[in-house]
Amino acid sequence: MKKFEILLGQKALSFETGRMAKQADGSVVVSTGGTMVLVAVCGAREPKEGTDFFPLTVDYQEKSYAGGKIPGGYFKREGRASEKETLTSRLIDRPLRPLFPEGFLNEVQITATVLSSDKENNSDVLAINAASAALMISGIPYLGPAAACRVGEVEGKFVVNPTFKEVEKSTLDIVVATTELGIIMIEAGASIVSEARIVEALEYATEVLKPVLKLQKEMAKACGKEVWKVTLTKPTEALMKKVRDLSAKSIDHINHSEKTKESRDEAIQALNKKVLEALVVEGGEVNELQVQQAFHDVEKEEVREFILGKHLRTDGRKFNEIRNVSCEIGVLPRTHGSALFTRGQTQSLGVVTLGTSRNEQIIDAIEGDIFKTFMFHYNFPSFSVGEMRPNRGPGRREIGHGALAERGLRAVIPSKEEFPYTIRVVSDILESNGSSSMASVCSGTLALMDAGVPIKAPVSGIAMGLVKEKERVAILTDIAGVEDHLGDMDFKVTGTEKGVTAVQLDIKLKDSLDISTLKKALEQAREARLEILKKMTQALAVPRKDVSKFAPRITTIKVDPEKIREIIGPGGKMIRKITADSGASIEVEDDGTVKIASTDNECAKKAIEMIHGITAEAEVGKVYQGKVKRIMNFGAFCEILPGKEGLVHVSELSDKYVDNIEDVVKVGDEFPVKVIEIDMQGRINLSKKQSATDGPPVVSRRGENSKNSGKKKSWN
Repeated sequence: MKKFEILLGQKALSFETGRMAKQADGSVVVSTGGTMVLVAVCGAREPKEGTDFFPLTVDYQEKSYAGGKIPGGYFKREGRASEKETLTSRLIDRPLRPLFPEGFLNEVQITATVLSSDKENNSDVLAINAASAALMISGIPYLGPAAACRVGEVEGKFVVNPTFKEVEKSTLDIVVATTELGIIMIEAGASIVSEARIVEALEYATEVLKPVLKLQKEMAKACGKEVWKVTLTKPTEALMKKVRDLSAKSIDHINHSEKTKESRDEAIQALNKKVLEALVVEGGEVNELQVQQAFHDVEKEEVREFILGKHLRTDGRKFNEIRNVSCEIGVLPRTHGSALFTRGQTQSLGVVTLGTSRNEQIIDAIEGDIFKTFMFHYNFPSFSVGEMRPNRGPGRREIGHGALAERGLRAVIPSKEEFPYTIRVVSDILESNGSSSMASVCSGTLALMDAGVPIKAPVSGIAMGLVKEKERVAILTDIAGVEDHLGDMDFKVTGTEKGVTAVQLDIKLKDSLDISTLKKALEQAREARLEILKKMTQALAVPRKDVSKFAPRITTIKVDPEKIREIIGPGGKMIRKITADSGASIEVEDDGTVKIASTDNECAKKAIEMIHGITAEAEVGKVYQGKVKRIMNFGAFCEILPGKEGLVHVSELSDKYVDNIEDVVKVGDEFPVKVIEIDMQGRINLSKKQSATDGPPVVSRRGENSKNSGKKKSWN
């Protein structure tokens, strides 16, 4: 066993190998505090046949035992990946995938397992570092190292790898991955932070991570295996020349003439078919897969040269130009809020649904239960790109895009105290040609405002691209699908007029990205965001003053916490009765907060009256509307408030002599009664004969004053 340790910020960060998972090609345990993550990597020695992409699989899993918990559910064992596990798997994949050699098509699997959690230190960045270190010592061809950290900002100061509690207080939550050459991945959420502060955080992270990169190189030198000798699957130069001769001029013509996604795709597919027919013959030297790869590489060369050499984009736009934007509000009549956002050939339908705290999402995490009152879900059906495939629920990409949009909007969502609703936003992508996640942020913002959610400010999003060949650099605003596919960067930024709320960066460059280029991209993104915001606010400038008539209306009242058990009743009997009789939904919190939700104001009003009646105290001298519940030989028990009964003694029923009580009153009768005494044991004595019909106001059994003094009332 070998162990390497450094101080990262104020915490020790240790890397250990040779004790666990020794049959894997490489395995490393990284720990800080009481949090430990094991990463094991395995790779195939030969390329995977029939594939033209790098088959990398990353699985991150959190064992319940790591947090001292037994899994919930019937089977009591870990099941399908949680949302956090899926997102962390993506977080590990994104900085490592670009660091494998081009043409390396061998299967590689990275498995990260959280073995211990101290419920203070997040395990995600530990997993990235452990994965890179495991690859460094595995012998698998890998162009690392890569290192990652989280940066927070607490009280104006940057904190490296902040604890969960520090993140709650932080205005910034940014995960940065770097190589020795620069930044390779960013995942950030922010509370409306300036672009300049984001850049400062990136510079801080770059410096902090240098010792981690150095440590991984020392590990590789001390205990790394010999790097495998592998065959990289690349088209030969002879094949590339043949494909260029057959297609380069035609691709250049397509770049100039075909300005829509459909026409371009159709033209490229036709040209591809023509090249295949010319070069692939039975028993020939090259197969279809090799020609397809060569054609892809030639198309990439031509598109990049079109951008860098001719300063043109395939759809005719300038580098800093966004596509046409249109916004429609309230497009769905029965939903709580809706909007249709279209930018070029990308279209998102945003829909908001408001619910009560019963609709909160409860996440069973190893750090403890997490309650979410704001959720964003992203759907990408196959018809949005004119394709057909089975619908098997959200995949990793959809979960990741939804999480990015949620992070982009979270900073402007009101607190529970300001707006006591659970909020679910859904973005259905109806058509796509690049940057659908940023369209989702825009449609989500408009739908929230249409729903009457008092967001702090509208948020827009933009996706930036980069094409870089040595000293030639082009930063592209609002990238289309072909620019994303053939370019070097996907850089997404969301924010308000005053600052940034989320950033996501993925690059394909082997030499990473320098801070100065990122700074330019952030500024160019800001200009585009503000332009889109202007279009959005023309459609709807501020949130609607009230929620939809189809949304539940939540009224919050405060009661004495000691009265909570009376509202709930034995076994929940009373609260079920309130719900059944009023038609409203009731939620009671330990601090005495009671939330009444209903789409009908009258239902809510009735529930509030009943609650006030339950929590009200009978007062001597007051007249109440009583309802006979039981008759005894010595008097009648009347309910004067919900759950509160008093006795009308036979002598207090009438001024005249009463021989048979049932001659005077029957069960179910209602009449005014006066509280004449509350004894030491809290028993209430009532009088029918002392209550005057023209006397003081009668207090109804729901706790409100009423001038009705003698008519029978039905509680239901």
